[in-house]
Parts: sequence; C-alpha cells; structure tokens
Amino acid sequence: MSEIRLTRLPSGLVVLTDPMDTVESASLGVWVEAGTRNEPAAINGVSHLLEHMAFKGTERRSARAIAEEMDAVGGHLNAYTARDHTAYFAKVLKEDTGLALDIVADILQHSTLDGEELERERTVVVQEIAQALDTPDDIVFDYFQAAAYPAQPLGRPVLGTEDLVRGMTRETVRAYMAEHYAAPSMVLAAAGRVDHDRLVEDAERAFGSLPATAAGPADRACYVGGEHREERDIEQVNLVLGFEGVGYADPDYYTASVLSTILGGGMSSRLFQEIREKRGLVYSIYSFASSYNDGGLFGIYAGTGEDEVAELVPVLCDEIVGITGKVDEAELARARAQLKASILMSLESTSSRCEMLARQMAVHGRPIPVAEIVEKVEAVTAADVVRTAKRLFSTPPTLAALGPLSRLEPFEAITGRLKH
Repeated sequence: MSEIRLTRLPSGLVVLTDPMDTVESASLGVWVEAGTRNEPAAINGVSHLLEHMAFKGTERRSARAIAEEMDAVGGHLNAYTARDHTAYFAKVLKEDTGLALDIVADILQHSTLDGEELERERTVVVQEIAQALDTPDDIVFDYFQAAAYPAQPLGRPVLGTEDLVRGMTRETVRAYMAEHYAAPSMVLAAAGRVDHDRLVEDAERAFGSLPATAAGPADRACYVGGEHREERDIEQVNLVLGFEGVGYADPDYYTASVLSTILGGGMSSRLFQEIREKRGLVYSIYSFASSYNDGGLFGIYAGTGEDEVAELVPVLCDEIVGITGKVDEAELARARAQLKASILMSLESTSSRCEMLARQMAVHGRPIPVAEIVEKVEAVTAADVVRTAKRLFSTPPTLAALGPLSRLEPFEAITGRLKH
C-alpha cells in the first residue's frame, strides 16, 4: 500500500498526497486557514463572499471558461466556507489532475474580483442568507453558535448579514484575500491516482504568486453559554441544547465522539430509543461534537411539536444527566464499532481522504495514520465516557429555540434539570 507523503515548499505551502492505486480518479484541493473567526465584525461574511468570487473569473479565465474547462473533462469543482477555514477542491480523472491543480491555483491567486460580478454575487449571497433564515432547522444552529460564543468572531454567522454583504466592496474583498491567502496558511492535499513528486513540481510552478507571510492567529475561542429564543409561527419547535466541547488536540477528543454516538449517534442511541421510539416525541433527534483547534461544542438537536416540547425537554435533560452515571459495555462496543466503521468506510472516497489529510495537517501539523485513530477509539473505556460526560455537562448550557415556544419552560428551569 502506498504511503502518505508530505513536502513543505520554500514558500511555506504544504503539499500532501495519499496515493490510491486502485482508482482512476483524483481529488485535490487547497484548505486555507481563514474563515469566519478571522473576520472583523464590520466585514462578517467576507470569507464566504470571497469563496463565491473566486469562481467568477481570473486574469486568463472567465467564469464561464472555468466551468466549461471542468465540464469538458467531466470533473467537479467546488468550495465551502467554515468558521475556521475555507476549502477549494476538485475531483477529476487521473489524467486531468494537472488541469484541476492549474484551475485551483489560478482562482486562488489571479481572481479579478470584477465589480459587475461582485454586484451579482452579493445578490446571490443575500438570497442564500434569506434561504437560511427561512430554514428553521438550519438557522437555529447559527443562533446556538451566537449564544455559545457571544460578541466574538466564532459566534458570528458564516454567511454574514444582508447589510454587511451589500456593503462589501471589491477593495474589501481584495484586502482580506491579500492578508489571509498566504502560502504558510494553506495546505494542498490530494488523494487518489496521484504522483507526489509530480504534484510537488507542478505546485511549485502553479503557486508562485502566493504571499509568503501569513496573518496573525484568530482570537481564541471563549465559550460563554446562554440562550436565544425566537417565537415563530411554524409547525415545529427546532431546539438545540448544548455545552462547551473539546478541541481537536484535547485528550478527551475521541471520548467525546464516543459519548456523542452513545447518546444520540444512531438508531440504537439513548436519545433515539427513549425519545423517538418509546415516546414518539420527535421525528429527528441527534447529538453532535464539533471541534476547533482551541475548543468546541457538544450539542443535541431536536425537532418537535408545540405541545410535545413540554415533555421532550425534561426527558432530554434526564438522558443527559443519566449518562454521567453509567455506560454499559454493550453500548460502548456499539459506539466504538460505529466510529471505526465510519472512519474506515471514508477511506474508500478520494474526496474524504483528501479532506482528512488537510484537516489533520492544519490541526496536528502531520497526517495521522488511520491505525493510530482506530487505536485511540478502541482505547476509550466506559469510565472515560462517564468522566467526559461529567466534564462537558457541568459547563454552562447553551439553548437555541425557534418556533412556537409557549410550552418551552424557562432557561433557568432547564438549567436546574441539568444539575448532577
């Protein structure tokens, strides 16, 4: 089996490859350590707007030409913005890897940020914001984030606000790109039918225009907790209840993942069995553990009816408190098996392997062997899960709720139910 290889170019750009000799395709992309948490409040949403604008034309390619070149080889080109990074990636057949690299390098260094295109794309992003606001089970997570991290970049929405986006000029976007899109802040990762030495050689030529000095680090995460309620005349109450989580490098990172799986990670989980199967209080309920380099969130989402929320919340709190007391070996074994299967199945996807490489490099400064990850998952004990549950669920809670909330009890009452 081919090995993962890493090369750091003189500019500071890291090149990582994970060869897969049994496939005919390749996925590659650039992960930039710049996202919502890097934005000043006055230009919240600029990372996402820049992601859109990168595809709207370069000095040698129009927006249409970018689309046509990828379509001509049957490839896929896409991007996304997160709170701590922005990613630009492509998937192509093995013989078109050079073209994919050239296009990605072109849009990250030579985008014209044309004024007319910017005007159109601002309108597109405003429509995206409106769509999110009209999607309760989506926007409730932004409210949850804002309540958990108030008055700081990490609590702001990825999309920004309509007023802020409409006010962003070409100079605003260009200055942000010049400050944050630097070689030391980027990882070029590729997985599939790729040749490392060839990719390094091509990357040295293709990324020659990147700035060599990175911007300073983002403000540290400062979890606070609290609540956000929005009464809205819709059919369901959308609710997220959570706590301070753990960062990627935290010793309890894998334990928190196991805890989340046991509590609400599948059809056999405690929340699904007790709240959906036994009581029929929800259609959707699940838990999640999200992490950053310097912290994280642990939360539970539930969608329920206006009347059912009165019964749901006490039961939900009981399940949270209950897992701080005991975890049995059978459910622990199921959770570990679920996580291991998820990790190992993801290895069948070039895109997943590509992203995994980039994220590991950004977080840990090295690719992490799969065997090492599996070993850490297998090492989690029932006592570890109980200890971590006590740790997380003793932090101040965060509640976000959207919908008909007349029967949702006060935040103070919910907080009282969570004492253990």
